[in-house]
Amino acid sequence: MDKFENLKSEKNIKSIANNVLKDIISFLSEKKKLEIIIYNKELQKKLDINIEDYKKITGIYRIGERNGKGKEYYSSGELRFEGEYLNGKRNGKGKEYYDDGKFEGEYLNGKRNGKGKLYYDNGNLIFEGEYLNGERNGKGKEYDDNGKLEFEGEYLNGERWNGKGKEYYDNGELKFEGEYLKGERWNGKGYNKEGKIEFEIKEGNGKGKEYDYDGKLLFEGELLNGELNGKGKIYNKYGKLSFEGEYLNGERNGKGKEYYYDGELEFEGEYLNGKRNGKGKEYNHYNGELEFEGEYLNGERNGKGKVYDEYGKLSFKGEYLNGKRNGKGKEYDYEGKLKFEGEYLYGKRNGKGKEYYINGELEFEGEFLNGKRWNGKGKEYNKYGELGFEGEYLNGERNGKGKEYFFNKLEFEGEYLNGKRKKGKEYNYKGELEFEGEFLNGERWNGKGYNKEGKIEFEIKEGNGKVKEYDKNGKLEFEGEYLNGERNGKGKEYNHYNGKLEYEGEYLNGKRNGKGKEYNWCDGTLLFEGEYKNGKRNGKGKIYNKYGELGFEGEYLNGERNGKGKEYYINGKLFFEGEYLNEAINGKGKEYYYDGELKFEGEYLKGKRWNGKGYNKEGKIEFEIKEGNGKVKEYNYKGKLEFEGEYLNGERNGKGKEYDDNGKLEFEGEYLNGERKGKGKEYDEYGRLIFEGEYLYGERNGKGKEYDYNGKLIFEGEYLYGKKKWIKSNFLNSKNILIIFIENNLLKK
Repeated sequence: MDKFENLKSEKNIKSIANNVLKDIISFLSEKKKLEIIIYNKELQKKLDINIEDYKKITGIYRIGERNGKGKEYYSSGELRFEGEYLNGKRNGKGKEYYDDGKFEGEYLNGKRNGKGKLYYDNGNLIFEGEYLNGERNGKGKEYDDNGKLEFEGEYLNGERWNGKGKEYYDNGELKFEGEYLKGERWNGKGYNKEGKIEFEIKEGNGKGKEYDYDGKLLFEGELLNGELNGKGKIYNKYGKLSFEGEYLNGERNGKGKEYYYDGELEFEGEYLNGKRNGKGKEYNHYNGELEFEGEYLNGERNGKGKVYDEYGKLSFKGEYLNGKRNGKGKEYDYEGKLKFEGEYLYGKRNGKGKEYYINGELEFEGEFLNGKRWNGKGKEYNKYGELGFEGEYLNGERNGKGKEYFFNKLEFEGEYLNGKRKKGKEYNYKGELEFEGEFLNGERWNGKGYNKEGKIEFEIKEGNGKVKEYDKNGKLEFEGEYLNGERNGKGKEYNHYNGKLEYEGEYLNGKRNGKGKEYNWCDGTLLFEGEYKNGKRNGKGKIYNKYGELGFEGEYLNGERNGKGKEYYINGKLFFEGEYLNEAINGKGKEYYYDGELKFEGEYLKGKRWNGKGYNKEGKIEFEIKEGNGKVKEYNYKGKLEFEGEYLNGERNGKGKEYDDNGKLEFEGEYLNGERKGKGKEYDEYGRLIFEGEYLYGERNGKGKEYDYNGKLIFEGEYLYGKKKWIKSNFLNSKNILIIFIENNLLKK
């Protein structure tokens, strides 16, 4: 209780606080102590701290200003500066620290003044010399990052060069020696790396050459008042010519040429004040063909111009403004035929214009906005020059009244909304009324359909009813149920050539959905029966061959075999059962011979055997594949050997042999990616050698020899894509018949 009573006294509380704060300060850095003293005078009074005790440690001689030695820090705590201060500013010697180097030297009134040195982060010297008001002024030297001298001379207001100076190459050889004015060489001589004089300048005038630090030529040309004036050439870092032409007051003025980085011509023409102005030409980088020719202003295409394609053919001619097509212009196709003529704005078709087909017939005429057919009345034509549509446009789409034509025959007339039919009449190719009524989103909604005799065939109310659709020639395309203006429910599709049934089944939202059947449009035989979704085969399905026999049954996804399935021989026996992915065999599966014996069992990848075992007709293991590799034997459906050899990645790769239906050796040689490639030999049905030579892409390609049934050489030469190219041998048989093969033509002399 006594201790708590004592705490009530204000005197004891101040004493305790004083001692605690002193303990805290004793743990702080000198920097933190200094901040507390300067910025918290109330704390100074309470703690009874003697400022004189900190003079020697902190350099502080007057509260509120830096005087003497001190240090500055970045917000990260890293040292920024250390040195001397006077009246709160850097004065005397000091050092500055950066991420990429440091500076040490003399300061006055907070700025670099006097001698100083600047260093790279590797410790090598960048610059040493004199400073004034924070900038290089007076004598100095510059060094590269390897510490080699680049320049020595005089500076003014931070710039090389005013006064005398010398430049050096990286090998220490003298590059230029003389006088400078406002950073430009004024009087002096330039040297190459061999020490020979390359040029001389007097009062900023003369012919000169400029080299980089490595001795590579950067510029050569005429100088006036220390600037480029007259003819000159600029080179890139690869030593290739970048520009050649005329200069005035240091800028490109007059005629000149620009080059790509590899020295190929990019532009030739006129310049003004450093920019392209006047007439000029641009060239393709890859083939050197002319790309553009025309007028320029302030570095951009302005005025008349022509554009050429990569083959040098005219693709556009017209007017430009600020680098973009503006005004009237014409576009041409790859054959040079007119495909558009009209008005442009900001590089796009804007205003009135006409489009043409490749045969020159008019396709569309009307108004454009931002490159699209837009507002007003317009006409569209087919590729034969025949009118396809005429009517009104709004916002780039058909809106309002219009007519559609098919081979000059009226197909539809009525109203449009947002590019789709809204209300009107449809006609067949004979001009007979086919449908009259209202449309919703372009689909029939309310109305009546008519046959060729003009009698009502069907009626639709709010998109519903039984409907018949006819093609443009009046042939029946579809008959079935409609809901909401689309095919929904049961229906049939017919071939537009012969009118035979192609499909019958269920629909949803205009597409095949549910169960259905597909038929061969030639003979009417069943091709497929199964399930559909969104117009594609999805779910279970069966495929039949031309004899009506089952060829496949299994699962589909997005129109392709996906999942489990089975394939059958023509005799109805199982050929394969297993898994599929995107129409190809993938996953586990089994192959069978024609009589039902197991042929192969294992895993497949993209239709190729990958892991598993192969069996002969006696059920014995003939080969084994691991990850597509191994020695393999292939048998035909009757169980006769077709191939034996090496596999890699599930294909024939390496050496192998092929056999005919009678088991006779037909070929032996090398394979790559499943095809004959490399050296090989062919044999006839009696086992006699008939060819030996080189193969590529499964065919004879390269050198080869052919033999007759007696084993005599009858041809020796080269092959290309399986055909004889030229002959190498001489007289070949006893009758002295010279056979010459030239480009696969046989001539006898």
